[in-house]
Amino acid sequence: MRAHYREEGLGESELAPDPFAQFALWFAQATASGLHEPNAMVCSTADERGRPSSRTVLLKRYDERGFVFFTNYGSRKGREIEANPYVSLLFPWHGIARQVIISGTAERTGRDETAAYFRTRPHGSQLGAWASEQSSRVASRQELDRLYAQLAERYPEGEDVPAPAQWGGYRVRPETVEFWQGRENRLHDRLRYRLAAGGWEIERLCP
Repeated sequence: MRAHYREEGLGESELAPDPFAQFALWFAQATASGLHEPNAMVCSTADERGRPSSRTVLLKRYDERGFVFFTNYGSRKGREIEANPYVSLLFPWHGIARQVIISGTAERTGRDETAAYFRTRPHGSQLGAWASEQSSRVASRQELDRLYAQLAERYPEGEDVPAPAQWGGYRVRPETVEFWQGRENRLHDRLRYRLAAGGWEIERLCP
């Protein structure tokens, strides 16, 4: 199980002045390449004792303030972020031999931002956010389906569904953003933006 990477690399002169502009470029290229769910990212958190956990979440928006995903605040990742706000996000774009690795701190988005996004979700996904107490134990699949059916009866299609109080967004404010480009002979290009007092600095890392 050994992949062969391409000759084309990534040089410092090609990079945008800040990681958000560079991410926008790479994200557009990943989307154009036909990758399945290029907004899927591995979100890693750690509890107050430093024990890590990871899961895949979906990037829903990004700008110069950070990278946003939504979840149940009572989930494992939500509880861990409340205890330890340092997180890592990884975009594993294997099909184009690229990765983006973001390290920073997570903070809750405002309720207005959460409510605005929640209104754009499909009706079934809105009901699912109410039905699932994410990461908690449930007696059976039938119990989960029963809860969903009750909500579907309470909020039929076309009726406004409010965002649950325990559900909302996190914005990850990056401190470093690494752009990884696979190269031949395992001599990959790794260029990392690091937030310093004067703005973003770019450094090259050994592969």
